[in-house]
Amino acid sequence: MRALLFAVSLLTVSGAFASSGHHLKEVSWPFDGIFGTFDRQAAQRGYQVYKEVCASCHSMSLKSFRNLQEIGFSEAEVKSIAASYTVKDGPNDAGEMFDRPGRPSDHFVSPFPNEKAARAANNGAYPPDQSLLIKARHDGANYVYSLLTGYDEAKPADLQLGAGMSYNPYFPGMQIGMSKPLQDGQITYADGTKATVDQMSRDVVVFLQWAAEPEMEHRKQMGIKVLLFLFVMTGLLYVAKKRIWSQIK
Repeated sequence: MRALLFAVSLLTVSGAFASSGHHLKEVSWPFDGIFGTFDRQAAQRGYQVYKEVCASCHSMSLKSFRNLQEIGFSEAEVKSIAASYTVKDGPNDAGEMFDRPGRPSDHFVSPFPNEKAARAANNGAYPPDQSLLIKARHDGANYVYSLLTGYDEAKPADLQLGAGMSYNPYFPGMQIGMSKPLQDGQITYADGTKATVDQMSRDVVVFLQWAAEPEMEHRKQMGIKVLLFLFVMTGLLYVAKKRIWSQIK
């Protein structure tokens, strides 16, 4: 997932185009539209992609393990996931910090202890936190999907890549400092879904969309209720108005 390394640090893309002028791929997402919802099975697969691929570089500091229950993980599964991490805690009675297994209330564990360590491991660049990554770009879902699936594009003959850079037409400047992050069959999905680059990219986008806007379903449901209320009230007020004015000649 290092391909997203500089995603937040550059200027926001205007319209549906990257700065290279390459049109983003358009996907019909389950969370689009007024009736949009999160595909929880896809979001769970997306978490697996994040855990096994993205989490080696990117933190997700605004999410706690217990939040995973919102996308369908059971309480027991969340406890097991949290316990698989080591969390630094303390100080204890002796004034020392200590390590312990993670708890559901803990935030996702960062891959690096501090920013300098993160930069040292990534050629000076600071991998952005992915908690709000989708909201940090215009048309973020399509942008991230296009970026992750854009590495197979043929490089223009006149484009000179810098040392250690990879060609990606959807990244500003068309070259990115990290190689292709996803490969077919790279992970084994717990539900048996075939892990193609396209599938993993779609799933992780659903997960990141949920992470950035977990209240989306509630907000849309409330909006529908408000619209229905206004529609009914408009009808009642119209009927009342007709009855009142019908008696005035």
